[in-house]
Amino acid sequence: MLLGAIWFTTLGIAPASAQDAPLRLAVCGDSRAAGFGLPEGQAFPARLEAALKERGHNVRVINAGVSGDTSAGGKARLDWTLADKPQIVLVELGANDALRGLDPAQTEANLDDILTRAKASGATVMLAGMLAPPNFGREYQQQFDGLYKRLADKHKVPLYPFFLDGVAMDPKLNQQDGIHPSAAGVEIIVQRIVPSVEAVVKQADGK
Repeated sequence: MLLGAIWFTTLGIAPASAQDAPLRLAVCGDSRAAGFGLPEGQAFPARLEAALKERGHNVRVINAGVSGDTSAGGKARLDWTLADKPQIVLVELGANDALRGLDPAQTEANLDDILTRAKASGATVMLAGMLAPPNFGREYQQQFDGLYKRLADKHKVPLYPFFLDGVAMDPKLNQQDGIHPSAAGVEIIVQRIVPSVEAVVKQADGK
C-alpha cells in the first residue's frame, strides 16, 4: 500500500481516495436549513447537494441547521459546526431573531462573530440574508434588513439577499404554519440560490 502511494506521488497523481474526496459544505442555519416538517431527503441541504451534483460538482452538504435557533444559538454551537472541517460554510440565520423582535444590533454582532470565526477556520463563507416581518414597524425592518449587506461588505463574503425569495408569504409553497417552506418551496429556494452557491463552490475548489 505504501509503495503504491509512493508510486502515485512520484508520477504526480493523487491516490483516488484523495482525488475523489467531496468538498464539504456546511449549512449553519435554523429550521429552514434543518428541514422542519420535512423528510430528510426533502430538506434544503439534501436538495442543494442534489442540485450541485447535477451541475457536476462533487460536494457533500452537511445539515448543520437546528430548529428554533437564533443567531445567538448559531454562534454558541459554531465550534460543533466547524468540527467537520467544512471547506464552505453557508450561514443562514436571523429569521428567528426577527420573528421574536430581538435587537438587530445583537443579531448583527452575533453574525459578525460567526463570519469572523468561520473565515478564520479557512472556510470559504457565504451569507444568506433574511427580511424582518412588518409587524415590528418600519424602523425595525430597516435596521434588521440592512445588517446582512453591512456584514457581507465588512467580511467581503458573497451575499444571497433573501433566503426565502420567491417562497415567503406564498401559501402554496409553505407548510400550514406559513413560515416553513414545503417540499415545493424548498425546490424554489434551491433553484434560485444554487447559481450563487455554485460560484462559491468553484471558488473553494480553486483554493
